[in-house]
Amino acid sequence: MQRRWIALASCALFAAPAFAQQQPIRITADFTDTSRHLYHAEVDLPVKPGPNTFVTPKWIPGNHRPTGPVENITGVVFTANGKVLPWRRDDVDLYEFHVDVPAGVTSIHAHLDCIEGEHLSDRLAMLEWEKLLLYPAHKPVREIAIQPTIVVPAGWGVGTALVPVKPFDANTKPGGTIEYQPTNVEQLEDSPVLAGKYFHEYTLAPDVQPAHFLDVASDEPNDFNLPPATVTAVSNLVREATTAYGSHHYNQYHFLLTLSDVAGGEGLEHGQSSDNGVGEKTFVNPAMKVLEADLLAHEFTHSWNGKYRRPDKLYQPDFATMQQGELLWVYEGMTQYLGNVLAARSGLKNQAQYRDLLAMSAANLEYKSGRQWRSTDDTAVAASILRSQGPGWANWRRGQDYYQEGELLWLDADTLIRELTNDQKSLTDFERIFLGKGGNTGPNIVVYNRDELIKDLNEVVKYDWAKFLHDRVDLVNPHADLDGITRGGYKLVFTDKPSDVDKLASRMRGPSFWYSLGISLKADGTINDVRWGASGDKARLAPGQKIIAVNGAVYSPDALVDAIDSTKGNTDAIHLLVQSQGFIRSVDLDYHDGERYPSLVRDDSKKDYLDEITTPLVKK
Repeated sequence: MQRRWIALASCALFAAPAFAQQQPIRITADFTDTSRHLYHAEVDLPVKPGPNTFVTPKWIPGNHRPTGPVENITGVVFTANGKVLPWRRDDVDLYEFHVDVPAGVTSIHAHLDCIEGEHLSDRLAMLEWEKLLLYPAHKPVREIAIQPTIVVPAGWGVGTALVPVKPFDANTKPGGTIEYQPTNVEQLEDSPVLAGKYFHEYTLAPDVQPAHFLDVASDEPNDFNLPPATVTAVSNLVREATTAYGSHHYNQYHFLLTLSDVAGGEGLEHGQSSDNGVGEKTFVNPAMKVLEADLLAHEFTHSWNGKYRRPDKLYQPDFATMQQGELLWVYEGMTQYLGNVLAARSGLKNQAQYRDLLAMSAANLEYKSGRQWRSTDDTAVAASILRSQGPGWANWRRGQDYYQEGELLWLDADTLIRELTNDQKSLTDFERIFLGKGGNTGPNIVVYNRDELIKDLNEVVKYDWAKFLHDRVDLVNPHADLDGITRGGYKLVFTDKPSDVDKLASRMRGPSFWYSLGISLKADGTINDVRWGASGDKARLAPGQKIIAVNGAVYSPDALVDAIDSTKGNTDAIHLLVQSQGFIRSVDLDYHDGERYPSLVRDDSKKDYLDEITTPLVKK
């Protein structure tokens, strides 16, 4: 009962920032050296004489592990009245800097640089503010006032949810110095800035308020001119989310999108914006377009689920305290489900593509050997260590499976609600209750726990939701939760021909041998991973080894496909030559079931809930 009260009281507790100090920190972020992978910052810090401790962020919301880039922060110099002040890093918390402030001094200046390896190029830059933030330690970050300014190269456009002191048209590409209105450290960290030479801001869904924008920066001229169908689909996304969730929790929303093969991919949620990075030609390349189709919808959904509604142990009042991940199957798993559904409803992908992608995801989980010993709950609790793992034996170890496990879980819940209510209610009714508490708000954080989740589900339809979640999340389950697929009118099967989406994916990754031989390969034959218990595992293959020959021929993906086909239904082995740590050995694979690719087939004895779920809520 007490934790339930805390969750409801958080509406008032977190609704409006209260600044502990009257004078805000002033920070100026300099983008003019990003071609050399450097950011610079000038920070004016209000202080009191005597010992002061300043800190940079460690636990970054949305990263689910301590990714604060303290190791890349360099050139740190504190000064007061033009004189350099000595500082010392804390011996235990390496994110803290101790400074003794002389008598009579009320403000000190700090200069720092950040070496940024990703997310910028000669022509664009995406700044996440933790790279430059410095503020008083041991205080709630929402109580620390701060006023940001940025300096960008002349002729560059700028996109951000921050509100400029002097409004301007982003498409005029003002460049130079831009000052923004004061906020607090929590909100500033949650408000990235996209700047670029080739930049355009699109106004989305003008019939929906508050305002929504798509800010695009590209490395090449004119690539920021997205296909009209893509802009229409993102506008549809705004309308579909508004209808599905029944609320907004931002004053304006900016999709920040980089199109670059240099600056690296990204997908990071924020309350009033999202940091999205894809390849330069993603929206004109059919394979890349469908494989990235849910990115904008996923990160947009996080504005409601993850930023506004946040697990009580995941939210911390500062960026120094560990964020506990036990409910990430809601934070990320429900978002994975809703993002894919919204992408289909909006036209970012079609219903057939939705089913193909769902089949691929479900099959991956059904053949995830590590589920024999690790529960979905443990993948969430251990998120901070699983996020940093390498690829070797990932199938046996398991990774961030709370995403895809959560997708199947919430599909199961959605179809169950529809079935229990004779199709009168759905998960949408739950979303409007759970994500819409408090109605329309500005940026805010309202925490929850599992008890509230169960209560809100029971408000939609009475059921033993506590057992439903316990059985699927807390217990070790050797098989994936396919009930939502089967109840939704489909069966997961394996055929000898890839689906249309699988064919598109194979253009980028090559043929899949995961459900046949139980191995995934790079283009040159190097083994990425081995499925525990499959033919490749039984033949003692291992990640890092390299297949150099198949049945006496030099390795190629087609040669291995031919070998699989030639041994189907007979007793012949597939003969490999494998290189490992400078040695070569022969390996015989005992496999005879041919090629296997996941697919969903229609079960006409049941209602087609999957197509019903992905049908737009908004009439076009």
